[in-house]
Amino acid sequence: MKQEARLINTETLLASISEAINKGELPLGVFNSPEIFELEKKRLFAKSWNYLGHVTEIPNPGDYIQRYIVDDSFIVSRDKENEVQVLLNACRHRGRKICSVEKGSIKNFSCPYHGWVYDLDGSLLDVSYEEKGYGEDAIDHKDWGLMHAPNVGIWSGMIFANLDPDAEPLEEYLGDAKWYLDFYTNKSEAGLEVLGVPQRWVVNADWKLAADNFVGDGYHTFITHASTISAGTLPVPTGEFLLDGVQISMDHFGTGMARQDPLFNSLAYPPPMMEAMRKRFNPEQNAMLDQGVSLPTHANLFPNLSFLNAPGAFTAKAPPAPYMTFRIWRPLAAGKTEIWSWCMVEKDASDEFKQASYKAYLISFGASGTLEQDDAENWFNISQVAKGTLSSDLLLNYTMGQKILKPMSDWPGPGDAYPLDFTEFAQRAFWKKWLATLEVE
Repeated sequence: MKQEARLINTETLLASISEAINKGELPLGVFNSPEIFELEKKRLFAKSWNYLGHVTEIPNPGDYIQRYIVDDSFIVSRDKENEVQVLLNACRHRGRKICSVEKGSIKNFSCPYHGWVYDLDGSLLDVSYEEKGYGEDAIDHKDWGLMHAPNVGIWSGMIFANLDPDAEPLEEYLGDAKWYLDFYTNKSEAGLEVLGVPQRWVVNADWKLAADNFVGDGYHTFITHASTISAGTLPVPTGEFLLDGVQISMDHFGTGMARQDPLFNSLAYPPPMMEAMRKRFNPEQNAMLDQGVSLPTHANLFPNLSFLNAPGAFTAKAPPAPYMTFRIWRPLAAGKTEIWSWCMVEKDASDEFKQASYKAYLISFGASGTLEQDDAENWFNISQVAKGTLSSDLLLNYTMGQKILKPMSDWPGPGDAYPLDFTEFAQRAFWKKWLATLEVE
C-alpha cells in the first residue's frame, strides 16, 4: 500500500509540474525534492548519456580514472589493446570497490577484500585459493568478470556511458548539437586535452540549477557577476554583453553567444588561432561567425554536461586569455551536488598559451574562482528556500521572451535561434525535456 501511495503521489506531482511548465511556470520545490531525486536516478540518469571524462586523461594502456553516474562508480581504463573500457567498480565476489583512488596506472586490478584479480578489460584473471576454496574449474572465469557499462560511446575524445542497454547510439543522441559542440572541440587538428586534473567540490545546491544556468541564463550576468566585471576578471565593457546576443534552443541542448564585442566575439583567442579555427569549421559555421556573433560561450547538453568558453583576466597587466571548461553536475541527494570541472585546451597550443588559459580558468571558474562563487551562492540560496512547506509550491516565472521573440529566419545553424541571450527559450526546452524523461517509466 505504501509503495502504491508513493507512486500515486509521484504521478500527481509530475502532473502538477507539467501543468505549470505548459504555462511557462515552474514550482520552486523541484530544486529540493527527495521524491524527484529518486525519480531522476531511475528514470533520467539511468537512461541518459552521461559524460565520464576525456581520452587524454588515460593516454596509455594501464591508465585508469574513477568516475560516477550518480551513485554508481566506474573504472574508465585503457586496456592492453589500447581500447577504452568502462567497468562497474564492484568486485564480483562481495561487491567491494576495486579502485579507491581516483586515477593511476596499473597492470591489473586486485580487490583489496579477498584478492580477486581482474585484467584491464575487466576479465577475471585469478581467484585467491581457488582450487582449495572452490574446487578445480568450479568457477568459470568468463562468467565472473567485472560488469561493463551497458553502452559506451566516444565522440571527439569525450567518453560517455549509458546504463540503458537499449539506448540510442551516442552519435544519434547528440544529433544537431554536434554542429555547435564543434566550436568547443574542433578548434585545432590536434584536438583537446585536459589541463591538470578535474577539480571537484560539493555544494548544497540542486544540480538542475546549474544546468538551467548554463543552458540559457545570460540574463544573470549583469547582476550576479557585476563585481567581477568591475574588477576586470570578466573583461567585458558592460554586464549587458549577452543581451544583444543569440540563444540557441533544442530539446536536449542550448547555447548562447555574444554580439558586437570584438574581444568577447573572439573569446580572446589570438588572430592566428581564429584563422586556424575557421579553416576547420564548415561554410555554415563560418557564416554564423560572419554574422558578428562570438564563438558559443555557455551551453548545456542534457542532462548535466555544461560547457563554458570565455575570456578571463588573470593579472592586472597581462591581456585576457581564453579558457574553456567542461563541467558535470553530479547529483548526490536532493539539493546537494558534486561539481566536476575540467579545464580544456587545444593540445597543439603553445605552453605559454596553456599556462595563461589555465590561470584564467582558475581565477574565474576553478573551485574558488570569482564567477564560480557568484553562481554557487545563488544556487545554494534557492535550494534552501525550496525546502520550505509553503515555498515549495511557489510558482516561478519562466516566460522571458515568449511573447516578443520569434526564431531568426536567416540563421545558418540548426535549432531555434533567438536574437537575444537575455531570454528563456533554452531553459524552457530543458525543463520540458526533463519532465518528459521523468514521465516515462
